[in-house]
Amino acid sequence: MRIIASASAAGGLLLASTASAFTAPLHNTVVSHSTPSSATALSMGLKTEILKVGTKAIAKATENPVTTAAIGAAVVGTAAVKLVLDRPSRTYSADSVAREYDAWTADGILEYYWGEHIHLGYYNEEEMAAGYKKKDFIQAKYDFIDEMMKLGKINPTDDSNAKVLDVGCGFGGTSRYLADKLGPKSDVTGITLSPNQVKRGTELAEERGLNNAKFMVMNALEMDFPDNSFDIVWACESGEHMPDKEAYINEMMRVLKPGGKFVMATWCQRDDREVPFDKKEKRDLRFLYEEWTHPYFISIEAYKELIDATKIMGPVETADWNTPTIASWRHSIWVGIYDPRGFIFKPTKYLKCARDAYCLERMHRAFDRGLMQYGMFAAQKPKNVE
Repeated sequence: MRIIASASAAGGLLLASTASAFTAPLHNTVVSHSTPSSATALSMGLKTEILKVGTKAIAKATENPVTTAAIGAAVVGTAAVKLVLDRPSRTYSADSVAREYDAWTADGILEYYWGEHIHLGYYNEEEMAAGYKKKDFIQAKYDFIDEMMKLGKINPTDDSNAKVLDVGCGFGGTSRYLADKLGPKSDVTGITLSPNQVKRGTELAEERGLNNAKFMVMNALEMDFPDNSFDIVWACESGEHMPDKEAYINEMMRVLKPGGKFVMATWCQRDDREVPFDKKEKRDLRFLYEEWTHPYFISIEAYKELIDATKIMGPVETADWNTPTIASWRHSIWVGIYDPRGFIFKPTKYLKCARDAYCLERMHRAFDRGLMQYGMFAAQKPKNVE
């Protein structure tokens, strides 16, 4: 396959490198299926086509010694690229989350492709059957928020005066959406470790005249808010970065008012207490931790146990939303291929874009094989809790 030397780079390089890096079948699959999922079928089809084209091209090319040498060099080059990409570059440290999100916000690439929402999108059965790439990538993220609101029983009728806390708000896309959706009498506060995200979130809120949305730098593990401060606590894809999951849960439960609603979405690894992770799974998880500055993940079951252990919450509803969200990983790559303008004029970011695209594919595969799960949680604090 000839790679065009432009920065279709992030997506193009990803397809080139992962085509060779991932043509071998996955082993040690945790969850077995009698029939392949739509995502798996898509993956199998992609690999089959790559193998067909590649086999024919190699057979013809090897008739020429010069071409044979070039193919050998390409194979060595691909192996070298994979070796580089397989070495995590952004391991977790005390300041790594703030530093990386400051950088992502400043370079503008993430906002260009993902819009205002740094979380996965939602694709229903009909959209998956029709082909996920036919759905607007940004709209999928708004649909996710709407579905998360339904899970948390959050709506403008009941919550028009709500005080809302968005824990790990990014540059505030969800905070602003909730502020607009719930109405001007609601009050939404977003917290993040990134000063650049606070600045950008505030700019966008002011542009839209959303006076009921504000943002501040604050550590979610040591919040400054008094007990029982918020009617709704919302956390979307922030638990992944928390070095102390128990403190994360305890703080959110602490600031939630009696009668208040809690809803959370977070990437989880499967529960390994009955079937321990094998060496390959541990190696894959380590890569996912260390490439995007995650300290570690825990399971859906472990999160529920932490919520229950607070003894101040009602029944906890849990779900795995892997099926309606998994398309987001590869959709993220495709939008970069279709429209390289987000990074093509930023050559210093090419390697970073390639690494992110590679990690997106690794994430897709981890979720597709059941190593990772998309955890959803909803609960209410009883009104009689002191």
